[in-house]
Amino acid sequence: MRLHVEVVETSSLGDRSYLVHDGRVAVVVDPQRDIDRVLALAGRLGVRVTHVAETHLHNDYVSGGLALAKVTGAAYLVAAAETVAFDRSPVADGDEIAVSDAMRLSVVATPGHTFHHVSYVLTGPDGPVGVFTGGSLLFDTTGRTDLLGQEHAHTLAHHQHASVRRLADLLPEGARIWPTHGFGSFCSAAQSDAPASTIGREKKTNPALRLEADDFVAQTLAGLDAHPAYYAHMGARNSAGADLVDLTPVRTADPGELRERLEAGEWVVDLRSRKAFAQRHLTGTLSFGLDGPMATWLGWLVPWGTPVTLLGESAEQITEAQRELARIGIDRPAAAATGAPEDWAGGDDAHLGELTVATFADLAAVRAGRARHHLPVPDVVLDVRLAREWREGHITGALHIPLPDLSRRLAEVPEGTVWVHCGSGYRAATAASLLRRAGRSVVHIDDAYAGAADAGLTITAA
Repeated sequence: MRLHVEVVETSSLGDRSYLVHDGRVAVVVDPQRDIDRVLALAGRLGVRVTHVAETHLHNDYVSGGLALAKVTGAAYLVAAAETVAFDRSPVADGDEIAVSDAMRLSVVATPGHTFHHVSYVLTGPDGPVGVFTGGSLLFDTTGRTDLLGQEHAHTLAHHQHASVRRLADLLPEGARIWPTHGFGSFCSAAQSDAPASTIGREKKTNPALRLEADDFVAQTLAGLDAHPAYYAHMGARNSAGADLVDLTPVRTADPGELRERLEAGEWVVDLRSRKAFAQRHLTGTLSFGLDGPMATWLGWLVPWGTPVTLLGESAEQITEAQRELARIGIDRPAAAATGAPEDWAGGDDAHLGELTVATFADLAAVRAGRARHHLPVPDVVLDVRLAREWREGHITGALHIPLPDLSRRLAEVPEGTVWVHCGSGYRAATAASLLRRAGRSVVHIDDAYAGAADAGLTITAA
């Protein structure tokens, strides 16, 4: 009997969950908070979920594992060494779980990403098929080791090296690897474009399998950059256990309420594209377009617990954003409104604003004194990329304040007109909206940084 592994992608967070089945029963590995996707998949396949398995207590999302186990009556497999506030089926290194006559899971302790991380080797009638590695062995890299605090990063990096090598020794080269992280997640130590991998491939490409322990640790720690601030809340939420998520419609706010929330300093978030935001927006709102990693950046920047109100062109946009935010523990937006900026302003154009948009070629032209007549001369060029991006090269003379730090460091931005950029334009739109909310004159550089040098700008390497 053949085993089937179905991927449940959460690309906005850079994660994957899995449903593996034999045609009758199924195991779900590392499910996201919105378990309706998994239930719908199991229903389409006609399989019954009998086990839900966690590789670790996640730092980048609220798990749906406990809720899924309760709904389905499945056994909830969580490492025995983890301290949790709910009933679970504790598992430890060497345990064997007979899911069915055709399917078995073997638990392998793989500390590194966390202290009590485990992986699950999937075995079928013909032997090992692959391994669910969570945040241990990823495609071409490993899970980062600093999420439990810098004081543990060095020790966990050594554990990570040993764990990956243990998996490589246990499994045949053809065994598939099914990681949870590594598809854009900040839980990954580095990024890879590989769509799939095997133990044999990783032996040729993965630093943990190519470098000795000390070299791997040094390289891993040197490559780590900042991670989202909301991660600090995820571990505690997952150890407490999250109930079913409430995705019922959000209460609608009228223009008067929107103004009150803005005046109170709450976060009113515009979900439309950054181009639509630049063309016209409700003054004081912040740009977090759904066409990018909205939940990651909003969860990173918003002061935790601040009421969040969502603005979208349609109810579908609000629903999508609500789902994205629930995954990171922002369970219920305070309110929402749909339509256009004119609707949100109640027909009062005094409450509407716009952003000037430019390219890197425009910036080079302005600096050379040959710009389009309507573009203001920059008093400062603000780079809001992360530290590692800045170190790899930046525009000469630019000011660097990473986007996650901007709200608390606005006073460091010199007076005058600010031209702001990032790597592609998405983060710069958020930064521009933060600056505009603070009353600053802003030009949003909506352009790819990779073309800045070709546009005529001088680049400095750190």
